Amino acid sequence: MLWLLAHNHHPLLGGGGVAGEVYRLYARWYGVLSGGAYPEGDPLWQYPPGAGPLLLAPGALPGLTYFQAFVALTVAADAVVTVALTRAGTRPAGRSLSGAALWTAGLPVMLYLPLVRYDVLVTACAVIALLTFSRSTRACGAFAAMGALAKVWPALTLIGTPRGRTTKEAWAAAAVTTAVLLGTLAVLFRTPFDFLRQQGHRGVQIESLGGTALGLARRAGWDGDVRYRYGAMEFVGPYVAEVAALSLALTVAAFGALLLWRTRARRWSPATPYDAALSAVLLFTVTSRVISPQYMVWLLGLAAVCLTSRHTTQRAVAVLIVAATAVSAVTYPVLYQEVVGSTWTGCLLMLVRNGLLTAAAVLSFVRLWRGTAAGPRHQDDSESSSPERNPSPIPAIFPTGG
Repeated sequence: MLWLLAHNHHPLLGGGGVAGEVYRLYARWYGVLSGGAYPEGDPLWQYPPGAGPLLLAPGALPGLTYFQAFVALTVAADAVVTVALTRAGTRPAGRSLSGAALWTAGLPVMLYLPLVRYDVLVTACAVIALLTFSRSTRACGAFAAMGALAKVWPALTLIGTPRGRTTKEAWAAAAVTTAVLLGTLAVLFRTPFDFLRQQGHRGVQIESLGGTALGLARRAGWDGDVRYRYGAMEFVGPYVAEVAALSLALTVAAFGALLLWRTRARRWSPATPYDAALSAVLLFTVTSRVISPQYMVWLLGLAAVCLTSRHTTQRAVAVLIVAATAVSAVTYPVLYQEVVGSTWTGCLLMLVRNGLLTAAAVLSFVRLWRGTAAGPRHQDDSESSSPERNPSPIPAIFPTGG
C-alpha cells in the first residue's frame, strides 16, 4: 500500500487525486483548526466535532510534513487494529484468527486509499470498543463515543449489547464521554456545529444506491447531470430530491427494523454484539445518500471483528463485503470517470458493487434475526452478560485490569 502511495501519480491510480485530499483539504482544515475554530461556511466540512482533533494530530509528530505525519498515523491505526484482532483471535473459548487475516488481506484490496483517509482511525475506535466489551462495558461505550464524535457510525457498535445492566452501563459511558468531549471541544474551538448546515444540503452521490438508479436512468434518457458538490460527485436534475427522500425513508425503515430486532431478540452468543454492529452499519450504509469508497474500511473492520469468534453468523456476509471491496477499488480510482459519465461500464460496476452490499445487508440482518430472535429467552443480564460472570466471555484485547 505504501509502494502504491509512492507511485500514486500513475493515471490508473487517479493521477494523485486520491492522495490530494490530505495535502489539499485536510492540511487546509488543519490551518483553520490550529487557529481555534472549526471551518465555518465551508461546504466541504461535513464532519462532527471529533474529526477536529484527528486532523490536528499530525501536527504533533515532529520532523514530518503534514502528509507524511497523516500517513504515519493511519499506518499506526492499522497496526493497532491488526494487533487487537490477532490478540482476540488467539484467546481461548472459540476464538479464530480469521478476523486478523481478513483485515490484513482485505485492506490492501482498496489499494492505498485507506492510508489517505482518516476512516482507519475511526474504525480502530469501533474495533476496540467491540473487543473490550466483555471486560469493560464502560470502556466499550467510551471508545464507541470517541469514534461516533468523528464519524457518527461507531455509535451503532452499541446496538447489540444485551438488554439490562450491560446496555445501561455501555450507553451511559458513551453518553458521559460524548458530553465531556463535546463540552471540551465547544470551549476550545469556535463554531463546532457548523457541519450540520452542510450535511443537510447533501444530495445523491453517484456511488450510492440511489445514484446507481439515476445512473441507469441517465442511460435511458433522463436529462440529469453530475456535479461536484459538498465534497462528492452528486446527481442534479429532476427527481433527485425524490430519490434522496426515498433514501432517507429507507434509513428510517432500517432503524425501525433494528429496534424491532432488539425487542424480539431472546438469546445472545458471545458474537452477537459483533454481528449486530456489522448488520446495523451495513443497513445504514446501503440506505444512505452517500456511499464513499472509504466506507468499505468500516465494513472490513467490523467483519473482521465478527470473524474473531467462531460463534458468528456473518461469515458469508464477510465474503460478500470483500467482493464488494474489490469492485469498489475498480470503480475508484481506476475507472471512476466511467462512473462519473454514467457509461454502461460505470453503471454495471456500480450495479455489481451496490448489489453485493445490498445482498450483504439483507443476509446479515436475516442471519442476525435467525440467530437471536428464536429459542428461549436469554438469562437475566446480571447472570449471563456481565464481564465477570459470563462463562464464555468475549475475549478482550487487553489483559484484565488494562
